Amino acid sequence: MGLTAHPLDGTVVRALGDSLAVRVAAARLRALGCVVETGDAAPPDAPAGWLGVVQASFVPGDRGLPECRICWSGPVRVPMAGERDVQAACGIMHVHGRATGAPRVLRVDFASVCAGVLAAQAIVAGLLAVVRGGTAVRAATSVAQAAALALTQYVAVATSDPAGCAPGTGERTPPFRSADGVRFEIETFAAENWLAFWTALGAGRPAIVAGWPPFQQRFATAVCVLPPALADAAAGHAYPAVRAAAHAAGVSIVEVSEDPARPLPPLASPWRLRPTTSAVRADGRAHRPVMGHAPLGGLCVVEATNRVQGPLAGHLLGRLGAEIVRLEPPGGDPMRGVPPMAGGCSARFLALNRGKGAVEADLKTRAGRETALRVLASSDVFLQNWPPGRAGRFALDAGDLAAVRPGLVYAHAGGWAEAHPAPQPMGTDYLVQAYTGIAALLAEDGRPPAPTLLTITDVLGALISAEGTVAGLLARARTGTGVRVETGLADAARLLRDAHADHAIAETAPTAPVVSDLAAMAADPAYEALFESDGEAAYSRSPWTFAPRHSRTPEEDA
Repeated sequence: MGLTAHPLDGTVVRALGDSLAVRVAAARLRALGCVVETGDAAPPDAPAGWLGVVQASFVPGDRGLPECRICWSGPVRVPMAGERDVQAACGIMHVHGRATGAPRVLRVDFASVCAGVLAAQAIVAGLLAVVRGGTAVRAATSVAQAAALALTQYVAVATSDPAGCAPGTGERTPPFRSADGVRFEIETFAAENWLAFWTALGAGRPAIVAGWPPFQQRFATAVCVLPPALADAAAGHAYPAVRAAAHAAGVSIVEVSEDPARPLPPLASPWRLRPTTSAVRADGRAHRPVMGHAPLGGLCVVEATNRVQGPLAGHLLGRLGAEIVRLEPPGGDPMRGVPPMAGGCSARFLALNRGKGAVEADLKTRAGRETALRVLASSDVFLQNWPPGRAGRFALDAGDLAAVRPGLVYAHAGGWAEAHPAPQPMGTDYLVQAYTGIAALLAEDGRPPAPTLLTITDVLGALISAEGTVAGLLARARTGTGVRVETGLADAARLLRDAHADHAIAETAPTAPVVSDLAAMAADPAYEALFESDGEAAYSRSPWTFAPRHSRTPEEDA
């Protein structure tokens, strides 16, 4: 598969600094085929690390090459010098701690890992821009900007409805515990399945009805306080009986792993890049000229996504300059109407989808599929996060589209990525955290493992999906073939586990102030470069800045 799987073959990058962010970025670039040369301390203007392409065999010698600076606080006027400072000053401790009533340290270097993926993505996007005839860019990102991106939906909700973000009571469920001591997580998006499951376990209808809204909304609120009667019902049955009830009701269920290093099947790469066609530059669309300084300017992405992972991946591609067009069902995505509202649309939906176009199409019908194909005929990327089998039922799988759009980059943002044996449960954030050992990794001393209700694998999974898509675009530009990109939430879990093994979070207390009010943070002038407002709600700005590379590199200045 050559250049498709390793689109950075022939590239050399110099990496300066030893933060986790720069090490994550370097590892991602190596996995894409790049040779990474490490250097000394990070330069003063990039205290968390610097990356610069020093050689690219596929770029003419008279062309510049991209670089990326990584800072801790970036544009935020609050001093930060490490992961704990960022978690404190940018709201991660606050949102992670909502479930138990007080800010808490997230016991993985989540923001640093996200910043590393963003930095690697900036380098790959910068190379893509040069290949497409654009100007080499000097990119910058920061761990604080990565944190703000991770919290953008929570900030949007907090600024549009400050009264709707009350913390938990100090006790939270799930996970639940069965009579034989097995701790487990469940997932369903259907109220009727929720009702059937708890009815089978003997819970009373008032508790079942009262528990559905907080369970359903926990992805948005990071709080899930359920009626005690539900936990009591679960505790009244051995796990095999609970599991049987879940399967009968159509509810996904997984045991919470006690092992933070639970063995997972090996994968070839975090992105699984594969060619879908053998045609070489059948048309000129793989080489659309760059528009503006944004690396993906002039490219078009069509997405059919919902919830967090897929929409955020599309949002990132848009922040890199691509035009994003959503395929939505007739009447629009139902998430558009989920409170709290900001100017007639859901604030949470806008946090992940503002600026995108939309085309309505009923993909269950022939006319709807024809509409989708017309939109895709002039696109560069198709991004979807459907569950397994749905793309085939819609006749919109990678093979289907390769026949009508040979140069397409087909990106699937999935869930389990072969980490869970068949039959697989729903591939959602908290189930993935529970099964892969992330919940155990996060466990505080004396407390049992429990997933954080901050959607860490959704967010990091979105970054990985966007990263793989940009790599697929570079592979297409170099080979002319269509490319399939396959990523999942389980890839985010693997990366967090690997990063923790490589660099456990410092146990020292943060020196930065601990944010406990997201709305106040978004309104604070010290954070004005981190958030933007439409007058109804605030959202995170782009996690990168891009400018033409006119300045010299740190090593050229030495």
